[in-house]
Amino acid sequence: MKKILSLITMTVISAILVVSCKKSSFEDAYSDPSTIESTTVEKQFSGIIYTNREYVVPSYWNYFVVLRTSVNHYTQAVGWANSLGQYAPGGAAITDRWNNYYNFLAQFRELEKVYSKLTPEEQADKRIYMMAASIYFYDHTQKVVDLHGDIPWADAGKLSTNNGNYGASYAKYQSAEDIYTAMLDDLKKIADELSVTTVKPAILTGFKTQDLINKGDMTLWKKYCNSLRLRMLTRVSGTPKFQARASQEISSILSDQSKYPLVAENADNVMLKVYDLGSDINAKGFKTGLEDWNGNIAGKVMIDRMKASSDPRLRAMFEPGANAGGTYTGLDQSLDAATQTNAINAGILAIYNRSTLSRNEFFPGILITAAEVNYQLAEYYTKLGNDGQAKASYEKGIRQSIDYYYWLRTLSKDGAVPPLTLTTVLEVNSYISNPAVMWNSAASTAGKLALIGTEKWLHYSVVEPLESWSEIRRLNFPALVFSPDNSSQQKLPPNRWIYPSSEIAFNSTNYQAVAAKDNLQTKLFWDID
Repeated sequence: MKKILSLITMTVISAILVVSCKKSSFEDAYSDPSTIESTTVEKQFSGIIYTNREYVVPSYWNYFVVLRTSVNHYTQAVGWANSLGQYAPGGAAITDRWNNYYNFLAQFRELEKVYSKLTPEEQADKRIYMMAASIYFYDHTQKVVDLHGDIPWADAGKLSTNNGNYGASYAKYQSAEDIYTAMLDDLKKIADELSVTTVKPAILTGFKTQDLINKGDMTLWKKYCNSLRLRMLTRVSGTPKFQARASQEISSILSDQSKYPLVAENADNVMLKVYDLGSDINAKGFKTGLEDWNGNIAGKVMIDRMKASSDPRLRAMFEPGANAGGTYTGLDQSLDAATQTNAINAGILAIYNRSTLSRNEFFPGILITAAEVNYQLAEYYTKLGNDGQAKASYEKGIRQSIDYYYWLRTLSKDGAVPPLTLTTVLEVNSYISNPAVMWNSAASTAGKLALIGTEKWLHYSVVEPLESWSEIRRLNFPALVFSPDNSSQQKLPPNRWIYPSSEIAFNSTNYQAVAAKDNLQTKLFWDID
């Protein structure tokens, strides 16, 4: 923990926090990085987003080191040659993901500190910065909780607040349930407050400049807040502790869409967009992050499902192998490693479409999409017994997902893959009517949840792998089959990530409270079957 606290201190002191995304502009606007007091609410808000950017916009390190041999495998969003130890997440992945989050958390704590020193009048004027920062912070806290379970949280990241006192800054672990409760409580308060908030014109002008996500659009922040609530409530809806709350709050959101609007259309999609490749916010690292060491190979299960159902997304998401004669073929995970390697080297396997994804340097950082919102609504209505609404939400999500992938391609300046043949209404309708996809083909609740889970999986692909893995663990759909790694202790994909070794070394006293369940078999509290 001391190592993390040191990293946090350096991050708070040296973070480059301001309006423009250009590195030189960040440096110019934060001219005295040795003095923490020189920061402002406005700069700190942008700094929170900036610090976390490489885990939002596709980057080399996140895709190659963190995701390539862990979550992308656990979801079978990709195909790979089986190897020893393939299901245990690597130490570098765990440590870097953890350290980045706590640097990010420290930036949020610094914002809280700076905000607390304002006068009551200034706090009222700049309240929008705290609300927006909290929404974004909770979004990424959920991802870390869903990876590890219990984490140090409420008292973490306060080394600056504690005036450099290390002893007072070692944070206790909080249960994942308690963190979810705290986030849901605050998001509900923020949603209520946003519904009646009017920001002064001068403050709004500054907020539009500092807001790297929604460009000061208050309606989009409302939609982000409520859609995040929907995601969290859906995630915990099957647990005894949260079941009643989830049902009540989702019902409340849906019954008053003027007060609690959702990301309902693709035009509302919340993302961190790339505007200037000369800035630090870009997807240049996506190419090597996904493509190096054959990390972009298509998996057989996904390709077979898309081919059999004539999925219009197939050509937008994938491209045939160089020597495949135009045929889409995914790598079979049941084969032995030598056969798999030969297939990879032969160039006969499909890969993720380079022009749509990995070589699309303008690929945005995806936060919330309309398709996933509608899939969550489909699940809610299914469990409620409202089959008509469930079907409508499910089919709307499919249409939005298809449009979304074709839209992503329009952002690309890369020409490695020929331009896409656009979809037609007939093609999309035919897909929705395919027996493997058609809503009415499922006669039971479990069957309908399988349809929803499969569509979520296709939509998330390698773009939102953390969300995909969480939903697969929670729903158990799609039902993926893995080749056991019988020569290793971890024979199948884990249920969670363990903590980094730095926690055992530097936060050992507090770590003892979670040591007994710090293994790859422990399930998250929402993973109940």
